[in-house]
Amino acid sequence: MNVKIFHNPRCSKSRQTLQLLQEQGVELEIIEYLKTPPTQAELKDILKKLNMQPRDLMRKKEAEYKTAGLDNPDLDTDELLTGMVQNPKLIERPIVLANDKAAIGRPPEDVLAIL
Repeated sequence: MNVKIFHNPRCSKSRQTLQLLQEQGVELEIIEYLKTPPTQAELKDILKKLNMQPRDLMRKKEAEYKTAGLDNPDLDTDELLTGMVQNPKLIERPIVLANDKAAIGRPPEDVLAIL
């Protein structure tokens, strides 16, 4: 099974999710998405798997959300995805991909459903 986690080591939920997966014996690829942001294509795929729209996956309370102009309701999907790639801090975390599915680890146990 190919499992990936988009991880932020500074985030407690991300650390808890990673620990939970490791305790389950899951071999996974850890992607520190602040250093290596997902591409627009990867984000589109993740959103499709989560059945979400871009804003649903954005941390709207972060200062960068407003300063980057991403609070503009007229922005289309591609513009929002570009904003997420340019400001990866705004991407909700952690995201786990497995078995052609995706889950957000909030709470961490939610990711077990896709394994």
